[in-house]
Amino acid sequence: MDGWPMSRVSQAQALENRRRAVAAASRLFRERGVNGISVADLMKSIGLTTGGFYKQFPSKEALVAEAAQAAFGDLDQLLASFDTAHGDHATARGALVDFYLSTEHRDQPGTGCPTAGFAGDTARESAAAEVRETYAAGVQEFAAWMSTDTDDGLPAVATLVGALLLARATAGTELSEKILTSTHEALTAPQQP
Repeated sequence: MDGWPMSRVSQAQALENRRRAVAAASRLFRERGVNGISVADLMKSIGLTTGGFYKQFPSKEALVAEAAQAAFGDLDQLLASFDTAHGDHATARGALVDFYLSTEHRDQPGTGCPTAGFAGDTARESAAAEVRETYAAGVQEFAAWMSTDTDDGLPAVATLVGALLLARATAGTELSEKILTSTHEALTAPQQP
């Protein structure tokens, strides 16, 4: 019985280490890309060893899928916060568009939308990759939140994500700002009957 409390603390610490690894991976993969961060660099960023990684995850690919799932969970919470902060869903959608197409969001990919952050890496994965399922589910949930009485939300999500990726790719140029502002104007313009 003497060893039991130690084991329990160890299990709790192992769970905390896993949580920290997933959170760091979620941020760093969006910021630098999956291939831009090694397992060793990821673990070093949270003060753990590479050996500790393999005690928690069977592979980097498994971590990518879990990190993407965590990032989409964060997006769900963000979308819910827009609904809570605004009186109606249409106003919340407008506020999300304002945020999404801001220079702040463009310049903070590590904490930004996973739909944009994981897009390039997920596109390069095989069709059988676990992250594809996670990504597709996240895109569908984002589109459902963006939907209106007249569309399923996919055009808005595709427009937002495409604009953000282009704005990030051209950051530091006048074109980047123009992409954000012109896309914002197009998405918020009154609809013609």
